[in-house]
Amino acid sequence: MNTGLSNTIKELFSSTTGKIGLTLFSGMVVISFWAILSNPLDFGTTLWNNPQAWADNPKNVPPTWSKIFTNSPPVDHMVLTLSEPTGTLETTRGTEKEFSFDINYSFDDQPSFTSLTIQDVEFAAKPPTLVLTIARPDGKILKVYRYAVPGAREGEVQPMHRHRDKPFRVFLTGDPSVASYLSQFLYRDFSFRISDKELTGRADEIIFGTPNENLDGNFLPLKGQYTITLVARMQDSGDSIGKVQIAIGGSHFGLMGTDSNGRDLARGLIFGFPIALIIGLTTALTATAIGTSMGIISGYTGGKTDICIQRFCDLLTNIPLLPILLFLAFILGQKLWIVMLVLVIFGWPGLAIVIRSMVLQLRSGQLVEATTALGASRWRIMLRHIFPQIAPFVFAQMIFFTPAAILAEAGLSFLGLGDPSVPTWGQILDQGFRTGAVYVGYWWWVLPPGILIVITALTFVLIAMAMESVVDPRLRGIRN
Repeated sequence: MNTGLSNTIKELFSSTTGKIGLTLFSGMVVISFWAILSNPLDFGTTLWNNPQAWADNPKNVPPTWSKIFTNSPPVDHMVLTLSEPTGTLETTRGTEKEFSFDINYSFDDQPSFTSLTIQDVEFAAKPPTLVLTIARPDGKILKVYRYAVPGAREGEVQPMHRHRDKPFRVFLTGDPSVASYLSQFLYRDFSFRISDKELTGRADEIIFGTPNENLDGNFLPLKGQYTITLVARMQDSGDSIGKVQIAIGGSHFGLMGTDSNGRDLARGLIFGFPIALIIGLTTALTATAIGTSMGIISGYTGGKTDICIQRFCDLLTNIPLLPILLFLAFILGQKLWIVMLVLVIFGWPGLAIVIRSMVLQLRSGQLVEATTALGASRWRIMLRHIFPQIAPFVFAQMIFFTPAAILAEAGLSFLGLGDPSVPTWGQILDQGFRTGAVYVGYWWWVLPPGILIVITALTFVLIAMAMESVVDPRLRGIRN
């Protein structure tokens, strides 16, 4: 086992399993760096657990690529944004600024929702009034929504600002005032009377559809060109709106779909890569370093030191892990560092016991006896002559411990003991099972994190298998 670092690396690259494992590991590292650079470090608190960040996304929809398996074209998700008006009209009452969006609707189903978002409204004296209308392919113009921006507060200086930090968002699909406008529209243009209450939550069926011939409350999709226009009636020409956004919910989204909160699962899964590596590598390095140190000291020193270390290892290995985590989560809260700390504390004793047995054999070897006879100190012998002989084994054990730590964290998160502020793969699985994703067929919510956990574990297992010929030279020449 006295193999140098260069020989170890050579052995890794000379085997097929080693090449596959290192290739997968390199890919994980690249994705991890990209995830860290493309997202804020507090991604979990500022974005992942912030419902406003995903408000304009459809809920519980499959990935975009899954539409190749459907017969009819699903509704595409559309988010249209304007920061400048498309037209301005001066009137005797002030200025009207128009924000118009053209949409070619060619789908066989209605959208899952429609929302309007207004941000950073600035006015000098009188607050603007906003009116949303939709010109349909059948030539009918539908007034959908009206909103009066809150006026000046006592003591507020000009210019006044509204919805600057937190945008104003209204979901037209379930808004009662929208249902009232739609009820009037159906009676006026189709002589179809239906109450506001019956239309609540069905706005998209009327906006992007037309009543069937029986007028039984069902609507057929209306394909063609739509023009959605927001008219801002302002007293002063200097008044402005920073952003106007229209979101039309589709039936698919992104690379991995969305969950019940509309969160982009692809972003959560990608951000889970660096979290998984941090958990696995940090826990493995720390536990391996402690276990190796304690094992070498215990095996070489002997006496009372050996007895104390071994009895302490026996104590830790017989303490149940789950009750400890439940207790700490209840007292200190569900924190990721607590999970990692517990995995380290209960992970090193097993390695220390194995290392001790190896050191006991090496201690009686000729190399150690000769070095002792030359007057070398205990620490020098342990560091320079014993550790290099067990280093390949320690390295292999560290590789094995890495996926074990990742799987342990995923399992604990699945049980609800993980840190809810960090989007780990175990957390995504846990939230999927809690909301019944398995039972209603939301496969995109459950399968990808499970597959990533398996691939990550397989990556380190392949690297560890390639290390077998380093740990046991008798296996050299055998290639899987």
